[in-house]
Amino acid sequence: MTGAVSPKQQGNGSDAVARSSWAERVADRSPVVQRSRSRGVEQAKSIVAAARRLSESRGSSFTTQELIKEAGVALQTFYRYFPSKDSLLLAVIEDVIDENCTLFRERANSIPDPVERLRYYVTVTVRALDAPGGGPSFMTSEHFRLQTLYPAEVSRATQAYTDLLVEEIRSATAAGLLHPRHPEYSAWLITQLTMAVFHHYDCTGLDESTDEVAERLWEFCFAALDGPVPPKTPARTSRRPQRSRRDGGKGRGGPRTEPGEGKN
Repeated sequence: MTGAVSPKQQGNGSDAVARSSWAERVADRSPVVQRSRSRGVEQAKSIVAAARRLSESRGSSFTTQELIKEAGVALQTFYRYFPSKDSLLLAVIEDVIDENCTLFRERANSIPDPVERLRYYVTVTVRALDAPGGGPSFMTSEHFRLQTLYPAEVSRATQAYTDLLVEEIRSATAAGLLHPRHPEYSAWLITQLTMAVFHHYDCTGLDESTDEVAERLWEFCFAALDGPVPPKTPARTSRRPQRSRRDGGKGRGGPRTEPGEGKN
């Protein structure tokens, strides 16, 4: 599998010129659209919105004909903005991530501590696993497939989340609360880890509560950022394991033993 694009390969996107949205990039692709850019952006957004509606019920299995019918546009209009269905799906993924990051930022505005804001951004992503569903979500299945074909584009699609993290890591570092060697690279690594954990449990199903998964992930990230060791808290009681999506309810999923227990 082609690896994710690192911050160095991206050219340190967090420090670069303000990131353009997928809709602006789509509009800029067509000389025809450039003559009426604002209209082009709105039309591209309507196509992506139609794709999101279809993906919620059918995943990525919808056809181009079904899409243009849902969006109310002609086939040539679709291809004016998106040269392929994959380019559309990349825009859908970026649109979902951008929307979620905007919501996360709004909800975190009332949290004064940058470390706690960072913790919120990491854990809220994993807690989305509680959303109803009978198998790997559209985001998981398409992320893995598109990552192998378009690693740079997928990395750009997830950049908004990395930007959220690096902002708080820098703030916490300036306040002496965290001591990472490379804030930008740390934010990228946490992005990759958070996505990997989410995709793993989205495929296999949960065998413990999302709260447990989220807190284990945060504890690992916090230690990696060289934060102070938090006081020990009483062990939580996990809820009854949920039925796994692929193993008929045998509870397959992440490791159940604590570090140091059982066999390596």
